[in-house]
Amino acid sequence: MGQHTLRITIEQKDQSEQAAVITLEGRVAGPFAAELGRVWVERAPHLALMKLSIDLSNVLYADADGIQVLRGIYLQAQPDLVAPTPWTRHLAEQIAAEPHNDSDHNHFNHEHFNHNHFNHEHFNKEQGDASNE
Repeated sequence: MGQHTLRITIEQKDQSEQAAVITLEGRVAGPFAAELGRVWVERAPHLALMKLSIDLSNVLYADADGIQVLRGIYLQAQPDLVAPTPWTRHLAEQIAAEPHNDSDHNHFNHEHFNHNHFNHEHFNKEQGDASNE
């Protein structure tokens, strides 16, 4: 996979668990952000019925469009965000942050985020719990 691409993999963990993981690898930017949005719209009706995780472990970069698409998915599905590195933790914070009215989508107001809700493996803003699988 080239460094300027995005690989999107959707795996259902177990039929009985009704759980799925969206794994992203590469850059969530430009046309790749749009493609992620298209894939989400196509697959959301099926995935909305499952416990969803988004694995950000191998995301190298996300622009404002990519963060906006990921935030939209987050707001709709409330997935766990797998974020094991400092960069992916920062990205998870941006995804889970309340949208701002200003035009700078990359700013994050740390006063509105409690870092105790976050660990190196999973982040779930709604439940505020962490789990290592």
